[in-house]
Amino acid sequence: MISATKLVLLNLTKHKPNNINTPKRQIYSHFLRNIMSLTAQSTAFQHPRLVAKKLLAKPQSEGEGAVVRRSIGRPEFKSLDPFLLLDEFSVSPPAGFPDHPHRGFETVTYVLQGGITHQDFAGHKGTIHAGEVQWMTAGRGIVHSEMPAGEGTHTGLQLWINLSSNDKMIEPRYQELLRDDIPNAEEDGVEVRVIAGESMGVHSPVYTRTPTMYLDFTLQHNSQHHQRIPESWNAFAYIIEGEGVFGIPNSPPVSAHHILVLGPGEGLSVWNKSAKPLRFILVGGEPLNEPVVQHGPFVMNTQAEIEKTIEDYYYGNNGFEMARNWRSK
Repeated sequence: MISATKLVLLNLTKHKPNNINTPKRQIYSHFLRNIMSLTAQSTAFQHPRLVAKKLLAKPQSEGEGAVVRRSIGRPEFKSLDPFLLLDEFSVSPPAGFPDHPHRGFETVTYVLQGGITHQDFAGHKGTIHAGEVQWMTAGRGIVHSEMPAGEGTHTGLQLWINLSSNDKMIEPRYQELLRDDIPNAEEDGVEVRVIAGESMGVHSPVYTRTPTMYLDFTLQHNSQHHQRIPESWNAFAYIIEGEGVFGIPNSPPVSAHHILVLGPGEGLSVWNKSAKPLRFILVGGEPLNEPVVQHGPFVMNTQAEIEKTIEDYYYGNNGFEMARNWRSK
């Protein structure tokens, strides 16, 4: 089958511009540019990813005095394999996320404003500031705290990524990306920061045990972008600021604090038709296709493994040996 747009282009090629007088040639050129522009907007992918689900992340209390907008990990949207949770957090001293354990997954903390100080029972301590990332693999066990670094309001995003059954009991590790460590690219009103994966010819240095892409896009007024995503991966977009059109050009615009779960396809197309900049993250990951049993900050494959994890944490065994006597400062 030939699309209507392609049929128009085929008919146009029958007429040679040299055989058209100057005014008609100008009209021809203008019309051809418009057709090509429309074609580029609507057929960047033969099978574009459309928005399959849209949810507004509403504020709720979390930790001690912190406020989060939870999109993944709420009752009506518990997970999107391999993603377990996504929070947009806002915290001001003395509120924060004091000492708490993890096992069986990774946390990715991306600071948007201010800074977050991390401490754990193995002696690691550090602060990441706006535009910086901590990619923590909890593995067999970690107890840590995440607290605001200084006065004022500190905001960011935290994503939980599941680990496969083969990786759940590995040793904990960290990857910290300072602002200048995160590669970026900019073209035609579109800027991307590549936290994980690849976009616009730029690759991230981050190693992800569960194959993952994590891209931070900013689109200026009247700009568009078409991002390829591996077809077997699950993917979502979360809007930080502004509003945008996702999927196809005539979709209704979506505003800040919404998560958009993407259906199957080759990639995502986005347009910013508003006057203000649009900023969103695009995250995709290869599904693990394994059972998930979660008990708060512990994520394993079976209920028996969860019960063993609770026992290990309580008695200080199998990765939690330092948990008994450690307190953050």
